[in-house]
Amino acid sequence: MMFYYVEPEVAGGLGDGAVMDTAVNPPLVSELEYEFSGWLGDELLESFPCFVVTKNLAAALMRYQFTGFVLDAVVVTKTEEFNIIHPSTILPGFHWLKVHGVAGVSDFGIAQDCRLVVSEVALGVIRGCRFDHADVEVYSKA
Repeated sequence: MMFYYVEPEVAGGLGDGAVMDTAVNPPLVSELEYEFSGWLGDELLESFPCFVVTKNLAAALMRYQFTGFVLDAVVVTKTEEFNIIHPSTILPGFHWLKVHGVAGVSDFGIAQDCRLVVSEVALGVIRGCRFDHADVEVYSKA
């Protein structure tokens, strides 16, 4: 099976409510607040070291019973800049995509360089949702 590096759209960053241990690398986040400063519409987003997915994409991923992740709660906020640039945008619901799988083995994993790695089948499901602003390349174990 083929695997791919996926570098999702970055639509914001970790908000003030995020709880993170920076004494380890990569940092360990125990509570996630994703603060939107812009959004091009992709349903898989990143703010290092975390990923979030829309409820729509989360439901699709759960239907396929992919390995290597769990879904958890995320607090979503918007910056003042977001409200000025996107005054009429209503954000959908989001889930925290906590990736714990082995890159190149599980459907979702994290490579040694901290990039997201997904299986070919999982990538197909992600591409079935809004996924227009990510970088994707073939994964190779180094």
